[in-house]
Amino acid sequence: MKKQLLFAVLASALTFSATAQEGRQALSQKGIDRIVKEVRHELVMLPFYGVFDNLAYKVDPDGTVTLLGQVSRPVLKSDAENVVKRIEGVEKVVNNIEALPTSPNDDRIRRAAYRAIYGQSVLSQYQLRAVPPIHIIVNKGHIALEGVVARQMDKQIAGMQANGVSGVFSVTNNLRVEEEEKKK
Repeated sequence: MKKQLLFAVLASALTFSATAQEGRQALSQKGIDRIVKEVRHELVMLPFYGVFDNLAYKVDPDGTVTLLGQVSRPVLKSDAENVVKRIEGVEKVVNNIEALPTSPNDDRIRRAAYRAIYGQSVLSQYQLRAVPPIHIIVNKGHIALEGVVARQMDKQIAGMQANGVSGVFSVTNNLRVEEEEKKK
């Protein structure tokens, strides 16, 4: 009798587990879109997120959110994971954010690149936003520009300004252009 009851309880638990698994895999496109919107909102609202950080993410249909990018403050990596975990519908968070090494030289390059880019009259308009769209990622003297600008000319100017910073080994210009994205 006890074995039959135990078997029934186990069978019921396995059925429930299988049903729960199926439910996780059944995220609709509307559900995915909602999670994408909420993840973006939560990441942008992080108190230490700024122009020297690059946060990206990917949402899978099973409710897994993969966090990507680089941060200049290690606490931002864990903060990003913690806020995303609390979003309804998120089943799992894979945190692939790279915490950049602390370096006085990289800090100097960050400040100089910020002044060179946002101090340029054509690009100064981007500085007015809460989180400026041109992100300056500095890792061991190498700069990567991430984000979105309105025109191809803005992308080229940002790259030239970053290349002019003293002590920079290389500049990778990954800025996306809104004009080109609208044509796609």
